[in-house]
Amino acid sequence: MQDAQLEQLSRRTGRLLYDRNLSMVAAESCTGGWIAKLMTDIPGSSQWFERGFVTYSNQAKMEMLGVRADSLEHFGAVSERVVREMVAGALARSHAQVAVAVSGIAGPEGGSELKPVGTVWLAWADAKGVRAERRWFPGNREEVRRQTVIHALQVLGDSLEQ
Repeated sequence: MQDAQLEQLSRRTGRLLYDRNLSMVAAESCTGGWIAKLMTDIPGSSQWFERGFVTYSNQAKMEMLGVRADSLEHFGAVSERVVREMVAGALARSHAQVAVAVSGIAGPEGGSELKPVGTVWLAWADAKGVRAERRWFPGNREEVRRQTVIHALQVLGDSLEQ
């Protein structure tokens, strides 16, 4: 059921991007490229999927996306500030018009009282601007990552439909 849900969401997003003559870029940390994989599983996706950045380490976030070291130091990789810098950096370093970025704590370790396992920050950017959102997804590592991908694509598709 969930694999069908992922396929349906990626196909929907791809169709909406294609119909609007837009392309997207993904900047992923906790999902490790899962969004890019789903989007490129669709034949013809090169028409609307421009590229993906898998920036799992802080160093990669800085080098590939231009995330500021002081943002990582003061707010942490899983924060609104960093995910906004990730999505802006992905747009600036691509030819896409639409971007999504995710950074989270999928577990089983790594959580804290302020940022428990399952905490994820997501950001989306397009011509209307940037929006960011914090979510908490229950479950094991796989479930947290899957729910992050679903939410990222659902919100992106909803935004494209408006």
